[in-house]
Amino acid sequence: MPGLKSQGMLVLEQCLSTQPSDGQLAESWRGISLLAMSTLLYESGNYVEAIEKLQKVENFKNSILGVRVAAMEALAGLYLQLGQDDTSSVVADKCLQLCEKHKPENYKTYGAVNSRANAVKGLVELAHGNLESAESFFKGLQEEEGCTGSAALSYGEYLHATRNFLLAKKFYQKVIEVLAEQKDFSDMNTLGSCNMALEEVALAATFALGQLEAHMGNFGDAEEILTRTLTKTEELFGSHHPKVGVVLTCLALMFRNKAMQEHSSALLIQEGLYRRALEFLKAPPLESEGVETKVDRTDIVALARGGYAEALSVQQNRKDEGERMKRWAEAAWRNRRVSLAEALNFSEPSNKPLVIDARTSRTM
Repeated sequence: MPGLKSQGMLVLEQCLSTQPSDGQLAESWRGISLLAMSTLLYESGNYVEAIEKLQKVENFKNSILGVRVAAMEALAGLYLQLGQDDTSSVVADKCLQLCEKHKPENYKTYGAVNSRANAVKGLVELAHGNLESAESFFKGLQEEEGCTGSAALSYGEYLHATRNFLLAKKFYQKVIEVLAEQKDFSDMNTLGSCNMALEEVALAATFALGQLEAHMGNFGDAEEILTRTLTKTEELFGSHHPKVGVVLTCLALMFRNKAMQEHSSALLIQEGLYRRALEFLKAPPLESEGVETKVDRTDIVALARGGYAEALSVQQNRKDEGERMKRWAEAAWRNRRVSLAEALNFSEPSNKPLVIDARTSRTM
């Protein structure tokens, strides 16, 4: 796989060097090449260079609007994943301003691009725990014909977080169905890059649907969908990638809540899933509690450790270890809308459902 990605970069660099730089169409095709390069860099873990490629597209003056919006959408997604929340908000605001400034003559085209810009800002606000603010950007997207792909997924996650489960399910299914049929990438208004690339969006929508089924108590469907997501994630990113750890964490939480509702026990399954999840997420040692340590995917690690702690707390000889895990998880938890206890006990009707966005590995 690394060899193929290197070859892909060489081909894209060659294409970029042979393309003319003048004119809207020429600049748009250069932008598409840079978007593809940024995706390859992102997939190899080189976020710095991926961001640099996207910033070049963001600063284009003559490119088709959809190409620039795709770059800014991907930038906001990467900054969210990296925990650079203020920067993600700035980029999302610039994306909205860009769409307002450059309304194309074709309203149908503008509707699709404008939906994406609003959904990017809505996603940022959702990740920041600002539901009311997020609502103002998602408002009206249900009627927009162009609300598809990443925009529809973000809106579905907002509906999910606000307990509008049935409509959220329709949006998740819409994303999965539309992207499964989309074979033509010539439409410059539907482009995606990095963690907003089409294949990753489709995978994230399937993951969100699995979480939704679990929140609705449909554990059989949830297990089938999340297991399918796990297999696809391993195929796309490799069997030990942190994104695999994200899916494993969600699977473990599903088994935990299923066992609670059915008054059964699945401690061995949960413990195995949590252990693997924490390994793939590269969780820091418990001794780092209270120490200023940079942790990637902090809330996911905290979820895994919090769930693992509860599994250990019922074992007399491992209670102390469980308590240490619980303290670490509570100290690391950053979600402003949902407490760690609420996130772990999502089957309680009074609790706010927590949604994990697989694109950014953020809790919503």
